Amino acid sequence: MIKQNQRFFNIVLILIDSFVIFFALYVSWLLRFHTTLFGPLGKFLGLNNYLILMIFILPLYILLYYFFGLYKPFRNHSSIISEASRIIQVNLLLFLILIALLFVIDRPDYSRIMIFLFASFTTIFGILERFTFRSILKYLRSQDKNLKYVLIVGTGDLSRKFAKTILNKSFLGYSIVGFLGKSTDVGREIKGCNGLKIIGAIDDLEEFIIKHSFDRVIISIPLKYYSKLNELVDICENNGVKAEIIPDYYKYFPAKPSIDMIDDLPIINIRYVPLDNPFNGFIKKVSDIFVSLIAIIITSPIMLIVAILIKLTSKGPIIFKQKRIGKHNKPFSMYKFRSMKVQDFNASDSLWTTSDDVRKTKIGTFIRKTSIDELPQFFNVLKGDMSVVGPRPERPFYVNKFKKDIPKYMVKHQVRPGITGLAQINGFRGNTSIKKRIEFDIEYVERWSLGLDIVIMAKTIVNGNKNAY
Repeated sequence: MIKQNQRFFNIVLILIDSFVIFFALYVSWLLRFHTTLFGPLGKFLGLNNYLILMIFILPLYILLYYFFGLYKPFRNHSSIISEASRIIQVNLLLFLILIALLFVIDRPDYSRIMIFLFASFTTIFGILERFTFRSILKYLRSQDKNLKYVLIVGTGDLSRKFAKTILNKSFLGYSIVGFLGKSTDVGREIKGCNGLKIIGAIDDLEEFIIKHSFDRVIISIPLKYYSKLNELVDICENNGVKAEIIPDYYKYFPAKPSIDMIDDLPIINIRYVPLDNPFNGFIKKVSDIFVSLIAIIITSPIMLIVAILIKLTSKGPIIFKQKRIGKHNKPFSMYKFRSMKVQDFNASDSLWTTSDDVRKTKIGTFIRKTSIDELPQFFNVLKGDMSVVGPRPERPFYVNKFKKDIPKYMVKHQVRPGITGLAQINGFRGNTSIKKRIEFDIEYVERWSLGLDIVIMAKTIVNGNKNAY
């Protein structure tokens, strides 16, 4: 029944996705060839020529949506930001494939502007469609419709944590029937779980499954009872109910784990790093190169003026190079416009800059306050030492100091450092709380998405980096 319902929803989603893609194509064609918003018209291909492309595009869209997890149940993937990020990735990939295809088959008569508009509108309409679909489902579930009934086997900390998560997110559409625990505890209310009770003993699992209709059975029992695990799973499967396990050792993990497979052996990664995924890494790299090139082109007049002013107002090089620690603890030279007087390297390597620092040059205060001194780091991004968004890199002296004093400090080095980051847009830059900064850095490492990068870049442009001096 569950599979049939999910199959029905997937068919509905595929049909809606197909309509949205066709609608995006039509709107793009109208805007490009029935307005002059994007330049003079001249000769252009009719809509039917672009519809022919849909024979190739539509199946590819559906296939990529499937592989990117866009047809998985919404109950287990509740973040619209995560889904929006995957829609952006699919459309970026399709845009590149389509441009490459037209180049290979030598069809310059197909408008590249039209293709770009199509990719943009499929992204915008796709996100709006999924947001609307989710909103409808959330409303129905908040009205106790389209619910899945869950039985929890076990009454420990993880069982209670799972129950609280479900109770706090009613829009996921789960209804917890109760817990199975010790026979002596039957009837006892579980603390902090909105009156949910232990409705039976663990040994009565088969009886409960036969008498009631459960969609999911969540098994969360202590390690010392794992000898019963096979028996409990067999009971569920023999009665056609999906059994799922919350492993007791999960509580010892410092972060969200992920699972890899080597042949048929599961390997649990303690920390999930989205950028370890090759495709995510590719998308990140492409966006870094694209944003850096655009930034360099736009800011080149500013950089030229700043370079001249630095040369005219103080002795020394225009660009200041400083050793920083990057991805996988590898050192690299980070570029900045020189904002201070030339000084002894060993002295400068272990000093924080302060708001009234006497080492700053005449123009140094201004370019540091406005973060103009950071602009040469876009060349670090093109070299591959840095990303546009990521944890800020630190000097070797402080890395050696902080890794001893701050728990999990070195986690930030699992991704490329950035010009701006989650910690910086929240005001943690320079001489501020290192502990708080690392919390934001780890959150970024574990939560990365293209959508999050876009949000961070937008906030950096609008609000600037606080505590810059």
